[in-house]
Formats: sequence, C-alpha cells, structure tokens
Amino acid sequence: QVTLWLKKIFGLVPIPEYEVNERTVDILHKVMECNEERDKDVALLIEDMNEQAAKYEAEAQYWQDILEEGLGLSVGSLSEEATPAFKYLGESAVALEVEDTSLTSFYCAINDMTSELWETKSKNEEMERKLKTLTKKLTSALMMEKQLEKDIKKVEESQEAENAQAERRSKNLKFLEDKSKDLKMRIKDAEERLLAAGLDQSLTHEALVTLS
Repeated sequence: QVTLWLKKIFGLVPIPEYEVNERTVDILHKVMECNEERDKDVALLIEDMNEQAAKYEAEAQYWQDILEEGLGLSVGSLSEEATPAFKYLGESAVALEVEDTSLTSFYCAINDMTSELWETKSKNEEMERKLKTLTKKLTSALMMEKQLEKDIKKVEESQEAENAQAERRSKNLKFLEDKSKDLKMRIKDAEERLLAAGLDQSLTHEALVTLS
C-alpha cells in the first residue's frame, strides 16, 4: 500500500531512497492515511463548491431569462452607464453581504457596518487610553527605578567611606594601645632600674606630689 501510494504521489519521478524498516513503513502509512483523508475532504469541498456554482449559475440564468423575456433587458442591450452601474451594485451587495439589492437591505447593511465601525473605533480609543495609562505608569516606574539605583549607589559609597574611616580609626586605636603598653613597660622598666640603683622612695614623683 505504501509503495503504491508513493508511486502515485511521485508519478514519473523516481521515489527517493529510504531505509525500509518497520518504523519508517509505519510512519509512511500514517502519512498516507492522513493524505488520503485530506484528499477526501478536499474532494467533498470541491464537489460542494461545484454544486454551489451550478446553483448560482442556474439562478443567474433564471433571472437573466426573466429580464430578457419580461423586460427585454440583456447584457448587450445595456447602455455604457448601466453596465458599470450594475457591476458596482453587485460588488456592493457582495461586499455588504446582503440578500438582495433593495434599498432597505443596503441601508440595513450600511447601518450595521457603521455600528460595527463606531464600536471598533470606541474599542480602539479605549485601548489607546489604557496604553497611555500603562505608558505613564511604566515611565514612572522606570524613573523610580533609576532614582532607587542612584540612592543605592550613594548609600554604598557612603558605607564604603564609613568603613574606610572606621578601619583608619581601628588602626589608630590599635597603634595607641600598643604605644600605651610600650610606654607602661618602659616606665616600669625605668622604675625597676632606678629602685635597683638605690633610688630614695621619697624622691619619686608620687612621693613628691604627696609631700607638696
């Protein structure tokens, strides 16, 4: 079945080579079934369109016979002004999708189309208003975002400056603490050396301050 279908599809053109196995044949068989179903649908659609065309042709011939026999009107008997007028009338009827070419049908169709036009215009205006509102909100949000980015940058810069200052203070404090410890040790050292050298306790700074 698949081979016959491929020959039918390609006609006189050789069938392209492909690996014949259970999987490829199964896939081609499914494609064949879909193609055949589609062909059936297309054939039914063509048949229906042919029937519709035949129906319209018969109806056109019917009215043409009435016009020719009853009123003596035919395409050849129309004036140069009447031929395009009838043509425009028919095109307008098709465009407006009216059942006939009476003024009532045309007026109703034009009114309906005008109502649809105004409704569409109203919807477009509403969409434009919504778009403008959204645009304003979006612009405001973007400006706020930029301002927040600037504020965050300032805070980060300020924090970096404070961190640097705190680090300097910490280093200075460490230096002073180390210096104080060094001076205390040096004072203690000097006192011990003076005491070892036989310094009179009454001559120390504290004793002299107390005495004073």
